[in-house]
Parts: sequence; C-alpha cells; structure tokens
Amino acid sequence: MSGLRDGTTSSLEAVREGEVPTHVAIIMDGNGRWARRRGLPRWEGHRAGMTAVREAIEGAAKAGVSHLTLYAFSDENWSRPPSEVDALMALLEEYVRSQREALTRHSIRVTVFGDRMRLPQAARDAIGELELSTAGGTALHVHLAISYGSRAEIVGVARALARRCTRGELSPEAIDAECFAGELLTREWPDPDLLIRTSGEQRISNFLLWQLAYAEIFVTDVLWPDFTQEHLFGAVVDYRGRERRFGLVKT
Repeated sequence: MSGLRDGTTSSLEAVREGEVPTHVAIIMDGNGRWARRRGLPRWEGHRAGMTAVREAIEGAAKAGVSHLTLYAFSDENWSRPPSEVDALMALLEEYVRSQREALTRHSIRVTVFGDRMRLPQAARDAIGELELSTAGGTALHVHLAISYGSRAEIVGVARALARRCTRGELSPEAIDAECFAGELLTREWPDPDLLIRTSGEQRISNFLLWQLAYAEIFVTDVLWPDFTQEHLFGAVVDYRGRERRFGLVKT
C-alpha cells in the first residue's frame, strides 16, 4: 500500500509517458468531513462530491483508462440516518438527470451493480435510463457500486454454486477460482489494477474483496469533494512505479 499522499498530483502529459492501468477503482470517502469542516450539513458534502465524480470520469477518459469503478453507496450506508439516505437517493437521481446527456455524448458507458431492489423505484428507474442511454459508449466503461457489499456478493456466489451442485449441473470438485469468479457481479470486467482511497483511511470497507486480491493501493488524504483529475493522474503515475508480482518472485 502506498503511504499517504497529501495532495499528490500529476499532469496528463506525465500520465501519457508510460503504462496506464486498465481498471481503476475508487473508494470515494470524506464527504461528511468536508462538510463538517465548513459548518455544513452532511448532504452538502455529498452534493460537492458529485463534482469529484465528474472529475474522476473525465480524468480516467483522458488518461486512457478502460474501466473505472466508483464505490457510491454501500450496504452499510443503509444504516445511516433516513434523512441522509433520502438525500443520497435524491442526489443519485439528480446526477443521472444532469449528466446523462454529457456521458452519452462523450461515449461513456455506465453500468450499476449491487442490490438495486433496495433502492426507491425512482432511483431504479433513473439507473435503468442511464444504463440504456449510455449502452453504446466505448471511450470508458464506468461501473457504479450502489447498494453493494462484497461479503453479500460472495455469499450470493456461494449460494449460486451450491444450487448448481444440488441440481447436478456442477461437481463440488470442479469449483475453482475461475468458476467462482464467473458468478461475481463483475464477471464481465477485468479486476482492478489500482485502488484509490480518499480521505486518508487505510481500509477497503467491504469493497470488491475478491477482485482486489492483487490490486495496487493508493491512499490520499484528500477528501473526496476536493479530488481532481490531477489527483487521479498522480495516482496513475505512482502506480507505474510499482512492481506487480501477483504472488510470484521476480528473478
């Protein structure tokens, strides 16, 4: 794991000088602290965070990243005060309405994964419209983890495999890592190469536990609403200096 990087930034020119990760995942953290430091309600921090989402998407597209996964709303977030959850759902709908045309115009495809049945109907409708309108995008594929928890995902995979075994479609001895990964919500995408976490916290918070097995981790103490394209570029340049061994020993 990278040490804390206080405001580390880089230029697009520096990013283009070498290898770029295929898939970047981001744990977007710090909205509440950003608001509290300014004497604002928490929902104002979440609203400010929408600007950082746009920055991250634009930066990833410019850098040549193929997949960008954003941890937008976790299973655990449902335990927050109802007023905050309602505000987050309203902001989700607002984001879709305000950004759908621009995302489509810039060929950005958006896919949402998680337990969307827990979302209000209006939010589910907005997500469906966003996915449909951006389905043809080829410049960047953005994955939004909404109402998502990795432990729940893994339990779901175990149940799916158990049902296949019960039906006689699969032998328990045939279950390997590839078989397991084929049941994940993210099975159609490559695993993340780089995980970025904002706000200085050094944990992965029940996010993509299987998929992040060999990801490089970059932690910045920048709060999410202050995150810019240049911060993403800085993380990509830092990633380039890592030696990725995937459990092996380089000779």
